Amino acid sequence: MLLRFAYLAVTNAFAALRLLPLSDRAKEVEILALRHQITVLERQLGDRRPRFTAPERALLAALLHPLPRGVLRRLRLTVHPDTVLRWHRDLVRRRHAKASQRKRPGRPRTVHSIRVLVLRLARENPTWGYPRIHGELALLGIRVAASTVWEILKTAGIDPVPERGTTTWAGFLRPQADAILACDFFETVTLTGQRQYVFAVIEHATRRIRVLGSTPHPTAAWVTQAVRNLVMDLDDAGTKAAFLIRDRDAKFPALFDQVLADTGIRTVLTAVRTPRMNAVMERWVRT
Repeated sequence: MLLRFAYLAVTNAFAALRLLPLSDRAKEVEILALRHQITVLERQLGDRRPRFTAPERALLAALLHPLPRGVLRRLRLTVHPDTVLRWHRDLVRRRHAKASQRKRPGRPRTVHSIRVLVLRLARENPTWGYPRIHGELALLGIRVAASTVWEILKTAGIDPVPERGTTTWAGFLRPQADAILACDFFETVTLTGQRQYVFAVIEHATRRIRVLGSTPHPTAAWVTQAVRNLVMDLDDAGTKAAFLIRDRDAKFPALFDQVLADTGIRTVLTAVRTPRMNAVMERWVRT
């Protein structure tokens, strides 16, 4: 409709420019000729009325609305003057309806900077609930309702304080990843059918794997020498580890933990039958 209306407006603008060089007598002659043509068309149409498209109605309403009602009644139009005025009222009503639809109902959206501040306070202070955050915002001079703070936290997926305050095993390991190692044995079979026990260590932060060796018989002396090699590798690489997670396998002798303790690495034993406590290593081994 807009494209059609623009086309009609442009064509009529050029038509108006064409009338500028004409004299008043030429314009009056053209008006009489157009009236005569309208009379002929009305006689041919009879009771039938011409049909106008929406852009044509808009153009006629825009052209004829500024004229006084008395002038409209004296014009020879194919439609009634009141019809033209009704078309104009419909256009105005439609425009106001579209303008009201663009306005968002309800309260305005909270300022983005306030939402960012609320989320930052919640993440940096896990023990603060929405009443405490609302109070801190009031101290800063930020006027916002407590229900708005609750809505911001809920939309962001931040749990209430009782659920947010509990620390899961994964949540504990994530900020300590740079200082955590994990180790485990896994079994494999060679082409000759011999069973081998492979000893590997993984760094939680970088997921780097260090395969310390394989043996068909993981004796205490072999495991102790493997952990000594690990300590030397970590020292050469400049890796500062503070914890090493392992299970309660009997393959690990007491001297294994002692060698690590001498270098400042604390051994953390997983609970019985709890592979999730060493999930990073267990996932790599695919147990």
